[in-house]
Amino acid sequence: MNIYRCGRALNKAKRRTVMKASDVMAAGVALGLTFGFAGSVHAGDLVLGFSMAKTGPYVSLANTNEIAVDLAVDEINGKGGIGGRQLRLVKFDTGGDPKQAALAVRQFAEDSKALAVIGPFSSGEVRVAFPAGERLGIVQMSMSSSAPGLTKGFSYGFRNTRDERIVIDQVLAALRDKKLPIATAATAFATDDTVSKSIGTAVLPALFTKYGINTKGAVDFQYNAFDLSPQVSQLAQMKPDIIGLGAPPEAAINLAKELKRQGVSARLIGGTTVADPDLPRRMAGAGDSMTIGTTFFADLNDRTKSFAKQFAARASTAGMTRLEPNQQDASAYDIVYLLAEAMKTAATTGDAEKVASERSAVRDALAKMKSLPALEGDISFGEDRDAIKPIYVVEARDGHWSLLDTRKGE
Repeated sequence: MNIYRCGRALNKAKRRTVMKASDVMAAGVALGLTFGFAGSVHAGDLVLGFSMAKTGPYVSLANTNEIAVDLAVDEINGKGGIGGRQLRLVKFDTGGDPKQAALAVRQFAEDSKALAVIGPFSSGEVRVAFPAGERLGIVQMSMSSSAPGLTKGFSYGFRNTRDERIVIDQVLAALRDKKLPIATAATAFATDDTVSKSIGTAVLPALFTKYGINTKGAVDFQYNAFDLSPQVSQLAQMKPDIIGLGAPPEAAINLAKELKRQGVSARLIGGTTVADPDLPRRMAGAGDSMTIGTTFFADLNDRTKSFAKQFAARASTAGMTRLEPNQQDASAYDIVYLLAEAMKTAATTGDAEKVASERSAVRDALAKMKSLPALEGDISFGEDRDAIKPIYVVEARDGHWSLLDTRKGE
């Protein structure tokens, strides 16, 4: 079972200070944290922190990560745990806020004595949380952050994601190899989201140059903008073969629908920021031919299909609107297994007196990990602490994603 914490407020309450339980809950609501007490951490447990984004701007992609993480922990514990010790989670909802992500890792390290942290979710959170984790000497592994270069200089910061530059490179390579039109391009991106802006201003221009694609221009917008008609009017005048997209799913939906309304037939391309399994359906036919890269494809093999079935059952019980796992869910699931394998290699004990050395041992085991069989495919870590794993290039057709190509992207 799991524990949800409200930082130091909850610890003070436990020490029987003047703060009442209702005050703790009120503080949590103010901070956007998640609560729920359904178990406890016992001596000898191997504690993992889980930095979630169940609320906030990434909720459509992140709110089901908890289901995948709980599933992985239940599976491992059901098989005897690690060296006979049970995994236990301490959870913190950051709301996608970088400041809360930094607070979460501090709470995990100092108060919970966690051996490692699952998360945080976004690139903006990673920018703040990874430096904090480095000072504290605790591994964090993000399931979604994909802006280029965010692990540089950190020995405790890992990402079970692919850099968007690599992902979109493989999308363009697949389109080229299949001789689909990519002679001309335009760019559309959100300016108020870290990874989206990076894709629009750095990743796409460099890749278009690499592939000899004639760039017609760029438009930008805020990720929660509803009326994109002015931007699409500009794109219509450019008449590109492809439109490179840097945006979260909701913005992608609005853009696709407006492109269809104005009769723009260019192929939208993107990376993992829009790797939402429901996106083709939610675009209601507007985004047919949209092509993106992702690190998880649910129909790939028996293992991915089994995971998707178990995930759907749990998501239904939890009352979720989306029952199909996305890339971030699969990544979070695999992070639990990656950390479990590292803890097994490091022979961790969960002893509070050894926590600093055992955290470092987990870090070192992860850095040396090569081709671990995982849900998403074999996973290794490069010198930059980013995961090396397959990229699945998928295309939106008739309300679902179809597999266009599988690429290594190393």
